[in-house]
Amino acid sequence: MAATFVLFFLFVSVPSILCNSEGDALHVLRTRLSDPNNVLQSWDPTLVNPCTWFHVTCNNENSVIRLDLGNSNFSGSLGSELGELKNLQYLELYRNSIDGKIPKELGKLKNLISMDLYNNKFEGRIPKSFAKLKSLRFLRLNNNNLSGPIPRKLAKLSNLKVFDVSNNNLCGTIPVDGPFANFPIKSFANNRLNGPELKGLVPYDFGC
Repeated sequence: MAATFVLFFLFVSVPSILCNSEGDALHVLRTRLSDPNNVLQSWDPTLVNPCTWFHVTCNNENSVIRLDLGNSNFSGSLGSELGELKNLQYLELYRNSIDGKIPKELGKLKNLISMDLYNNKFEGRIPKSFAKLKSLRFLRLNNNNLSGPIPRKLAKLSNLKVFDVSNNNLCGTIPVDGPFANFPIKSFANNRLNGPELKGLVPYDFGC
């Protein structure tokens, strides 16, 4: 009887434990962002899980799968906490004024399908950890202040359909392998890029 009770307790507790950790992560995100329009006013950390918060979508297991925070007049920065949203599929943070570096911990989001960070003030390099996002189909980083080269390992993202890094300060050459063979040149416009790599040759970074 005692063993049965323990198993039942563990069964009903797992979703709660999971969602508390995700709620904690989102609460940290909220503290990092300036929110003049009170978009995040429903994000109450005392609730059991964040699935009742506005702009948050969960699956049947009460795990966060989508954040819709685009065009919300946010400023501030992102941190490693977003890497705790293990089941996240859609990260929408476009058209804000978020600055600082893009956290490398976003590379932990193995279920991510779409990441829209365009029209912000992100700086620094595109994280190499993005090469781990094997489910990623849409990656839009355009209209930021990103610098450095495009990580060549991103060419291994076979599911990537849309890639836009236009209007940044990227340098080096454009990969040509994998999905990069299909991206239009406008996806790379208004950078310091020096054209596509030549197949069979070691890419030259042109002082990146």
